[in-house]
Amino acid sequence: MGRFFKSVLAALVIGAVTAAALYFTQGGDQPARGRRWARADGPVPVLATQAKLADVPVWLEGVGSAKARNLVTVRPQVDGKILSIDFKEGQEVKKGDRLAQIDPVTFQAQLDQAIAKKALDESLLANARRDLERYTSLSANVIAAKTVDTQRALVVQLEAQIKQDQAAIENAQAILGYASVVAPISGRTGMRMIDVGNLVRASDAGIVVITEVQPISVLFTLPQQDLPDINRAVAKRALKVEALETDSHNVLDTGELQVIDNQVDQTTGTIRLKADFPNKDLQLWPGQFVNVRLLLNTLEQVVVVPTSAVQRGPDGTFVYVVGSDNKAGVRNVTVVQQDESLAVVSKGVAASDLVVTTGFARLKDGAEVKVGEDSKPTGASGSGTPQAKNATPPAGDTASINPSTPANMQGDLRGDFRQGKREGKRGDGRRRREAGSPPAATQ
Repeated sequence: MGRFFKSVLAALVIGAVTAAALYFTQGGDQPARGRRWARADGPVPVLATQAKLADVPVWLEGVGSAKARNLVTVRPQVDGKILSIDFKEGQEVKKGDRLAQIDPVTFQAQLDQAIAKKALDESLLANARRDLERYTSLSANVIAAKTVDTQRALVVQLEAQIKQDQAAIENAQAILGYASVVAPISGRTGMRMIDVGNLVRASDAGIVVITEVQPISVLFTLPQQDLPDINRAVAKRALKVEALETDSHNVLDTGELQVIDNQVDQTTGTIRLKADFPNKDLQLWPGQFVNVRLLLNTLEQVVVVPTSAVQRGPDGTFVYVVGSDNKAGVRNVTVVQQDESLAVVSKGVAASDLVVTTGFARLKDGAEVKVGEDSKPTGASGSGTPQAKNATPPAGDTASINPSTPANMQGDLRGDFRQGKREGKRGDGRRRREAGSPPAATQ
């Protein structure tokens, strides 16, 4: 009998332990699961905003570098010693300003010599003309005709010599002028390459480099596929071009397209273009890399929605539109272009339609929703936000919570997302257990 009671007692203890384990692993979890499923059956918290009409600029974006409109290396045109440097490095100079002075003594002496030579020849010419007049006034019986002809030839010779002397004077004057080195263009000087007291020659590297930076040019490239659109637009109007900082969207300057290269680079499949900028604030500098965008055209009064509202599915792109009954419906849309903030929709959404922008975790077609307002402006593009041409719409980010979400909805959205993750993990676990072999029996 003692053995029987011990067996019964052991069976009761095992049964109690098993019941407790079942309660905590299944029954005890039922209220929480019930609460979650009850919550899942309620309205889905989302953020939404209205689709709007806006004027959207169509930009073609590329990368380029600034280049001086004109760049001149100032070299001496005569040999000599530098007496003075008459500019400061980085100074703005005008065309004709003196930059340096070469010792002019030798060149002045050459000019004086040429002037004296001309004066001598002029006196000889005057005397030869007087003799010719005397010879021609005498009769043929007094002086031979040959003498008259010789004197006449001498006069012509001296007249030619005077012209040669005048040319020598002008040459000496030019050489003397070259002793003053002047700016050939207006622009900004760079680092000087010679100091006072040095001997310079016309074959030397130069004295300074002058660059014209106001206005300035920017060379950039675009894909060859854009060339037909650019040519059509250029035929109608001057095209606006903006230069931007490489690490931000700050506009450095605004200019106009000037040149489209006459051939496509077959290696890269791109076309080179050049735009000119006034550069009044000197925001562009020769050699500087910049982002460039070319305004191709402006889409007037088109429907725009936030890019976050556009989702991608098996049938293409779509959005959730909230109806007057607070239910979200799927609308297939055609997106013609978009950037990181706005998408232009040509079909599927009308202005003032309410589209969901955040809260896609439990959202499905026909689901009842609890709508909060997305405060991000839908029509920002109309004020100049760049729109990339022919952009591909990405899939929506179901995990993101907009910082502008109302505080009373952020908890619902985060909880909604966490619940979806937990349910997904639990489902994955069940699928793994179902796919694997059954656990071994406990001995």
